[in-house]
Amino acid sequence: MLAIALRILKNVAMITNAATILIVEDDPDIRQLVAELMRQEGYVVDEAEDAPAMDAVLARSRPDLIILDLMLPGEDGLSICRRIRARDGVPILMLTAKSEEIDRVVGLEMGADDYLPKPFGPRELLARVRAVLRRGSAGPAAPPTRRFGFEGFVIDLDARQLTDGGGSMLILTSAEFDLLACFVQRARRVLTRDQLLDGMRGRTADPFDRTVDMLVSRLRRKLDAASPGLSLISTVRNRGYLFTAPVRTLP
Repeated sequence: MLAIALRILKNVAMITNAATILIVEDDPDIRQLVAELMRQEGYVVDEAEDAPAMDAVLARSRPDLIILDLMLPGEDGLSICRRIRARDGVPILMLTAKSEEIDRVVGLEMGADDYLPKPFGPRELLARVRAVLRRGSAGPAAPPTRRFGFEGFVIDLDARQLTDGGGSMLILTSAEFDLLACFVQRARRVLTRDQLLDGMRGRTADPFDRTVDMLVSRLRRKLDAASPGLSLISTVRNRGYLFTAPVRTLP
């Protein structure tokens, strides 16, 4: 009896500490397959077949990751992604049956952290999920010198927060935050796209993916909106990107 009780407590602890994933997919077969795969990996899973069902789930809890289908009845995935991004930085992995680059680019522009075209294999899906969740978590304890200031902004790498000169918090996606962290820790150095991808804690992408370019574009717009007139990220032709602002370490 004691062994059974301990096993039950262990399972409860695992569930309590597990990441929660919300799957928004109108195809019941695909939704069930993805949900079962996630549960087998120890994740807590919520399911929704469309935008209203998703909103009902989000009204009662905040997931650690949303797996969002692009083609949904009623409000589509792009509109949902844009709406979520207006108020929250929860990581979003977008699923799409379309393979054209323009659809992937638009998805990233709307705020998705990553995308995966259908059909996909379970190993690839799990790899993407793990990578996005790693980027969305604070990670292990770090040295105390993890706060930096630049041009009135303050970024706290441990709290994963960015504030502007007026003290207002800026909402960044996990991928945008990791990109900014790469720039801040390597300020005034030209960084290639490969270096930025490597610095973003395990982000997966093929060599011709425009993920970095889209993230840089989104990050520029948000920094610009918070402090107009500053040009903090420069494009270096045929080489990569340069974070131009002087960065200082804060206590």
